[in-house]
Amino acid sequence: MTIYNKITTWLEEQPIAFKTLHHPPTYTSEQSAEYRGEDLSVGAKAIVYKIEKTFYLFVMPADRKLDTKKVKAYFKEQGLKAKKTRFAKPEELLELTGLVPGSVPPFGPPILPIGLFIDEAILQNEKVAFNAGSLTDSVIMKRADYVHIANGKLFSFTNNM
Repeated sequence: MTIYNKITTWLEEQPIAFKTLHHPPTYTSEQSAEYRGEDLSVGAKAIVYKIEKTFYLFVMPADRKLDTKKVKAYFKEQGLKAKKTRFAKPEELLELTGLVPGSVPPFGPPILPIGLFIDEAILQNEKVAFNAGSLTDSVIMKRADYVHIANGKLFSFTNNM
């Protein structure tokens, strides 16, 4: 079963509405937003980031960037080490998720086996849109539904681009 099928099957089991969109391959958040007909900020960008020896998934509006200092400070506040950090390499991403950069959906378990963090800026939009396990398939849903079912830890870890 593909990640896209896993996502849509799981979403269909939830009491929420969502829509899918098939489009030409998109390699950037800007291209995805254009094909979806949505503002860039509606896009939910998913970044796999390694902290010490563990990979985590950080989801943020596509018009924002990860602030590594905020991530390290949050982990330190939680009593966790976060001195060694870096973005996942494409080969690590493929091994961990079976996906290529740009196709990672904004979900941890049960979709991906990675701890999930969601930036509080995602709350500013009424909906979220994201590539759903491929560069050619997107899902659009209400932001409140996404936050509820994704069940990630919310904190502020981004800056404007």
